[in-house]
Amino acid sequence: MKLRRHLGIGFGGHNSGRRIISLDRFARSDHGAVRLPIIIVGGAVSLFMMSLVAIPLFFGANQLYNGAASGGDCTDTSNASTQPQESGNANAIPANYLALYKKAGQQYGIPWNVLAGVGWIETHHGQLKAPGVTSGENSMHAGGPMQFIPDTWKAFGVDGNGDGKKDRYDPADAIPAAARYLKHNGAPTRMRSAIFRYNHLVSYVNSVLAAAQNYASGSFDVVQATGPTCADMNGAPVAPNAVSAQVITFAKAQLNKPYVYGAVGPNSFDCSGLTSAAYHSAGVTIPRLSDAQYWWGARVPSGQEQPGDLVYFDYRHGHSGPGHVGIVYNPKAGTMIVAPHTGDVVKIQGYKSYPGGPVGFTRPTAHNGHNGPTKRL
Repeated sequence: MKLRRHLGIGFGGHNSGRRIISLDRFARSDHGAVRLPIIIVGGAVSLFMMSLVAIPLFFGANQLYNGAASGGDCTDTSNASTQPQESGNANAIPANYLALYKKAGQQYGIPWNVLAGVGWIETHHGQLKAPGVTSGENSMHAGGPMQFIPDTWKAFGVDGNGDGKKDRYDPADAIPAAARYLKHNGAPTRMRSAIFRYNHLVSYVNSVLAAAQNYASGSFDVVQATGPTCADMNGAPVAPNAVSAQVITFAKAQLNKPYVYGAVGPNSFDCSGLTSAAYHSAGVTIPRLSDAQYWWGARVPSGQEQPGDLVYFDYRHGHSGPGHVGIVYNPKAGTMIVAPHTGDVVKIQGYKSYPGGPVGFTRPTAHNGHNGPTKRL
């Protein structure tokens, strides 16, 4: 009798909405022994406890805790098994997908079972009946079996079958594109960091690697088994929720696009055009102008800002609110993603050193119910 586990977690691609993830098909090893502990997920506390149990199980308690003693999340390991053998659970992967995972794994030097782990968590190897899997897009604008958003696909799409087209809905193109994207982000040397950049949730990384473990026969080790490094956390902070993760992902995809006053994308932005478009990509509608955004969002005390919050500047006489806004990217480093001014481009910039300093922070996901003055004076 197989175990059945359902996790109600907001994974689903680096940009998709919430979905139910079933892990029942790989709950047993090829010898029939249960390989995953029975874990009852009952909210945030249970999810935290699951991570404490799952990580030592998959990667070895000594490796995890010795790493913590010598630097914790900043410690890499270096004994990756590049192309592991199949376990019996790999039989649950559709034959055409399994062949594509292995082909892309060999081509890009990514363990095939990690690609299969991504494919399972994203869309159950293209079998999930949901918007954006075989056509269209989900609420986060992701599409295809490996759940690419248009901008990421434009940068990393692959014509894997040589038919002259790069089609994110074709697994022959999408799977090697996922391998290419992971490779670009540091895999296999920095595997966890690369998966983290696919979707900025540590829980997502753990679930992908849990699936990968179950598709592999025998011991399977990944590089950087203890988690993203400190350098990675400086460059890719952990978002507090799925909405904020999507806001950051969208904003990063706009880097180096020109500032144009009044523009809301897709090829150029002004400051509040970027912030409103980023939240729209996550399914949250906020006012268009920076002053209206300031009055609309819930206030956040300085020092308590999180990735995805908005940071404001230039509260000048003659305006009903701040005239400039950016998206908090890394609070520890004091950086934001912002469309600065005419003649510049969307970029990551320090907000603590901005002339005059920040005049406030807001959290659009916690609308305060107050619209305030929304008309420029």
